[in-house]
Amino acid sequence: MTNSFIVVDIETTGMSPTNNSITEIGAIKIINNKIVGEYSQLINPEAVITPEITAITGLTNDYLKDKPVLEEVFAEFLEFNEELPLIGHNILFDYSFLKYHGNQLGYEFERNGLDTLRLASYYVSDLKSKSLTSLISYFDINRKMAHRAYHDAKATYEVYKYFRNHYMKDGEEEMFKVYPMHWKPKKTSPITLRQKNYLKVLIDKHKIYKEIKVSELSKSEASRYIDKILFVKGK
Repeated sequence: MTNSFIVVDIETTGMSPTNNSITEIGAIKIINNKIVGEYSQLINPEAVITPEITAITGLTNDYLKDKPVLEEVFAEFLEFNEELPLIGHNILFDYSFLKYHGNQLGYEFERNGLDTLRLASYYVSDLKSKSLTSLISYFDINRKMAHRAYHDAKATYEVYKYFRNHYMKDGEEEMFKVYPMHWKPKKTSPITLRQKNYLKVLIDKHKIYKEIKVSELSKSEASRYIDKILFVKGK
């Protein structure tokens, strides 16, 4: 059982690390089972946030337009992280975004981790929903704001402590050990003809990203460029 780790949660513009962007990172640093630091950062995703995502997180493009982009804050997050293992609820989701976008910025991001969703599946298997919201309600844990990164990270830490303090028995320490997390992006597909034509129209119209070689982009790369142009310039 590790006593030093980072509890992390992120908010995003969607479910795909390769096609969507990070809008918020929240984290709590635990050293020897004590909170020693907190990190909370809103991020301009440089992509349109859909009404569906806004309904969940409350975050809008207008609210985030003056916030730093990920490239401006990722090194700061890595410094806060100190290569400590990560704890999160459905941690592979958060890890996949952090790893993919970190790699895109030129940073290595390999971490061990522990998933409180895995603990829930083991210790409260009869509970119908194992979502963070359900566990918070079940354990009577306070959370100020749902689906905001810092508050979800803090609630996740309380869930983790509850499992450790109330459920862990002798001989079950293995459940609370961190383990290597493995995630690789799905094999990329080449840009579609529709994307290629649309992106060329946008580039010609708005006179930006003229240096990119459109035909050499992957499908996901083309999608991100289209999102950025639409976010900055509109249709």
